[in-house]
Amino acid sequence: MPRVTANHARMAETTETPLWHENEPAKVESWRLHILLEAGYPVHLAERIAASEVDLHDAVQLLSRGCDPVTATEILL
Repeated sequence: MPRVTANHARMAETTETPLWHENEPAKVESWRLHILLEAGYPVHLAERIAASEVDLHDAVQLLSRGCDPVTATEILL
């Protein structure tokens, strides 16, 4: 039976986890879309914003302050 060294045992305990999965961008965009829809954006505008790099806090805050979704989208994009 092979002898297991302490170093080998430590290495065996370490598992590599991928930092970025292939579907992570899709998950992030889906989450962003959900947040925007909850805030009151119609689907067609929420999809455009979700796919962009717009700060979600800014997007949600504009609507919470009474800005129309179309105007908010024009400001953000």
